[in-house]
Amino acid sequence: MRALLDANVLVSALLSNRGAPARLVERWLAGEYELVVCERLLSETASTLASPKVSSRLETEDAAPFIRLLRELGDVVPDPIEPPPLRSPDPGDDYLLALAAREQVMLVSGDGHLLGLSEFAPIFAPRAFLDTLEAETNR
Repeated sequence: MRALLDANVLVSALLSNRGAPARLVERWLAGEYELVVCERLLSETASTLASPKVSSRLETEDAAPFIRLLRELGDVVPDPIEPPPLRSPDPGDDYLLALAAREQVMLVSGDGHLLGLSEFAPIFAPRAFLDTLEAETNR
């Protein structure tokens, strides 16, 4: 199974070791699914981690190693160039839709704009994707 975790999920996982986002990162590191990333997603995640709102809530030495871990252990694929088959109300999210469609992976996000499109594409909230992984494990 392959999945694409939105920057908001990755940042949430680093901010709190409790909750579905952190458990999703743990399960990825345990080899339960393959994480797909691209440079744009890594850059967005790094920028969010460096923002004053977020950086004040974590140790500064945690951000860079986390991005390095994502780059080293994730399946780094090229940034999408083609427009997505499905558009988000937030154009800044379109690259995630294009990447998920091109790579044929599930998109995991806490963003309401993306989750509102879940009836048209495999887009999951972190808890729902965690439930999917748990169901696969119990088979």
